Amino acid sequence: MIQYKLLQINAEELDFKLTPMKAAPNTQVKIPFRFGRMFRQAQNNPKINLVALECNIEGTEENPSPFNLHVRMVGAFEVENMNTDEDKRVFGMNATETVFPYLRAAITSLTAAALITPLVPPVVPAIAIFPEDRGGGNYTINFDPKTIN
Repeated sequence: MIQYKLLQINAEELDFKLTPMKAAPNTQVKIPFRFGRMFRQAQNNPKINLVALECNIEGTEENPSPFNLHVRMVGAFEVENMNTDEDKRVFGMNATETVFPYLRAAITSLTAAALITPLVPPVVPAIAIFPEDRGGGNYTINFDPKTIN
């Protein structure tokens, strides 16, 4: 049975920039959240696994945003008995669920520190953000081939 514990969480990148935006008063603006994730395994110690979650908000002409934002949080886990693709899938989903609240908090803190109305991303399960997690046993989490040292 797979076992893992969280060793640490770091904010690898926090970036915020206001953008010029023309909008009529009382115009509702949709914030274009884009989430991503990556898994890596330590080369010299395969028990150490990293999960990086990131959020990008960038406006376009069709869907302008009052700011651009990039936040990347990385969780380091010690993992034992991860032998099968199903073990990797379970670890990936649970590690995502563990790191996601820290990503949400970083987004809220960053926007509050920028002296704008704090942006609070919704509380949702990882399967709502990463649809591939909804799949059954034939879904495999691919670890990034660029291993860490």
